[in-house]
This record gives sequence, structure tokens and C-alpha cells, in this order.
Amino acid sequence: MGSVLGFPGIDPMDVVVGARIRRWRDHRGVAADDLAAALDLTPEALRRVEAGREHLDSAGIDAATRALHLPVWALVSDTPGY
Repeated sequence: MGSVLGFPGIDPMDVVVGARIRRWRDHRGVAADDLAAALDLTPEALRRVEAGREHLDSAGIDAATRALHLPVWALVSDTPGY
């Protein structure tokens, strides 16, 4: 992504994944601190992920799906991938 005035651009996919993580975390009743620990992140870093301002790599997405008891498609696609 490009940058404006030295600030890094925000990847739209990071925004989507972050919003889905937040929605599923709330739906499952998982505390932010608990999910952050499961992802080996600080609570502040998890907030940035959920806001779409920090990228979560594939290992992080895998850890999030395991911690939230979800299939991978639930975070990366609108269509179930059975």
C-alpha cells in the first residue's frame, strides 16, 4: 500500500479481517486480553489489528481461528469454504 505524508496506507483486507475478529470475539464472549495472549500480541496490538491498522499474518489468522473456534473462511471470506 502507498503512504500519505509518510504514514503507511491501510490495507482494506486488514480492515475486513480485523472487523471480523472483533465481531467473532464479541459473539464468542472472548476477552480481548485472552485473545491477545492466544495470538502472542499485546492488548494494544490486538486493538490495532481489530481496527485494521496492523497486519495479521497467516500464522496469526490461524491462531485467531483456533482461539475463537472458527474455520479460516470465517475471517477471510464472506462465503463458507466447506
